[in-house]
Amino acid sequence: MSNYPQYAEIENTQYPINTDFRVALKCNEVAESDVSEEEKSLAIIYLLYGDKGIEASHHWEKLLKIAMKYLTCGKENTEVSEKEVDMSYKEDMGYIKTSFFYDYQIDLNAKKMHWWEFYEKLCGLSEKCILNRVIYLRTFDISQIKDRKEKEKWIKQKKAVALKQKKIIKKTKKEEELDRLFREQINPRRR
Repeated sequence: MSNYPQYAEIENTQYPINTDFRVALKCNEVAESDVSEEEKSLAIIYLLYGDKGIEASHHWEKLLKIAMKYLTCGKENTEVSEKEVDMSYKEDMGYIKTSFFYDYQIDLNAKKMHWWEFYEKLCGLSEKCILNRVIYLRTFDISQIKDRKEKEKWIKQKKAVALKQKKIIKKTKKEEELDRLFREQINPRRR
């Protein structure tokens, strides 16, 4: 294992992080949920640090800051952005699992993997994998197509892979920082 973080340290107290990628994905679901910011924060602290984190109320603010850095794989970006969602961990999990197996021969149902490793591999998926092909379909600008039949074919394909809850996201700096890596760099062609 590389130098992936395993715990948060605050004032000489170590808080082990539940580093499994499934936990980080659950944190993403929580961050996108409709509950209050306080509930989101406490849920993320509990998911990542367990009872020890919840019991340390005097460290919640620092734990949450470390959690955000952990969930963004140590990268920082506080820019507020507005963009169309082209991938959903929840809706696209089947594509993600298939793509990991296709590119890496990894069965995500059977493999425990650190969040940072999972994310690195997700960003490194080949253009041939199903996930990146689906994202390409979702983001392809059909206004370029002049032939009516060809355009209808593309429209049908886009509908077949469209996200159920397609929306434009507007996020605050805090939400964007927490969520930034969950949405960008998935499609390397768009960097």
